[in-house]
Amino acid sequence: MDNNKNIVITGITGQDGLFLCSQLLNENNVDTIYGFTRNVNQSTFMKRLNYLDKKIDTKKIKFIDSKNLFHKNLNSLIGEIKPAYIFNMSGPSSVYESLENPENTRNIEYIFQNLISACLKNNLKPNFFQASSSEMFGNVKQDLLNENTDFFPNSPYAVSKLNVHNSVKKLRIKYEWPIVSGIMFNHESEFREDKYLFMKIVNFAIKTKKNETKEPLMLGSLEYRRDWSYAQDITQAAIMMLRSENKNDYVLGSGESYSIQEIVEIVFNSFDLNWNKYIHIDPSLLREGDPQEIISDPSKIKNELGWSTTTSIENVIEKIINFKKN
Repeated sequence: MDNNKNIVITGITGQDGLFLCSQLLNENNVDTIYGFTRNVNQSTFMKRLNYLDKKIDTKKIKFIDSKNLFHKNLNSLIGEIKPAYIFNMSGPSSVYESLENPENTRNIEYIFQNLISACLKNNLKPNFFQASSSEMFGNVKQDLLNENTDFFPNSPYAVSKLNVHNSVKKLRIKYEWPIVSGIMFNHESEFREDKYLFMKIVNFAIKTKKNETKEPLMLGSLEYRRDWSYAQDITQAAIMMLRSENKNDYVLGSGESYSIQEIVEIVFNSFDLNWNKYIHIDPSLLREGDPQEIISDPSKIKNELGWSTTTSIENVIEKIINFKKN
């Protein structure tokens, strides 16, 4: 990043925003990071930043209520900040959430449109990263998913993400705007909320080891395979994309897949537990139309920017367990 830069991160208190802050502030050439968040518990965020790196200058972070993303004063806010970089990471990250509240999912589009409008009204075209999602592919019949694979969105979340993804391409051409989409595959970290699969498995194993639960862990399947990465690797790709002179959209994933059973085995082996005794399968927990396997083909970003994931799935799980034990 160049010197004297203001940066905007929407959804800053999520795991991606957290790692972006850590990486950007470590470079010591950021003026201020303006973080939009609906999470009022900023002390937790600061503790997690210090957990990653105690030397980070947290005084360079200013929080802004996410409600401003829907308010007319967003125009003046963006005009005052004059961001050189915007990382738009906001919006629900749970597909199940979008199925239960499809209207709320449209906020993905509203936030994007409002940010774009505020930039144009202030005659600004900052380097802009849009968090797209592998959910846009839906149940596509292809082994490896890349930038040329057709999209078949099958949830309100995926539809909204795709609408924004298509807008990014149009804006890049129409305005010669340095705006890009990263098609992000599943990525996890020690800072994930407890409702997500990795955390459910780890939390259950911890409770079982402590004899704090007698109930089984209910899972929809052990056979489903997913491309899981470490969130810090994915956010590093986002930064690299905005630094690159050639602005392109990229698939962001590991290029490898693991079954849910393999994840369960790694976690339970860490606690010397026999997972067969504790896991029950309930297919009704599965989402209709969910693909059996999702694997990225990240060869384009590897060839063009030299990026690839560096954290193994075993190491991701180890980080989660160590964090939970603290």
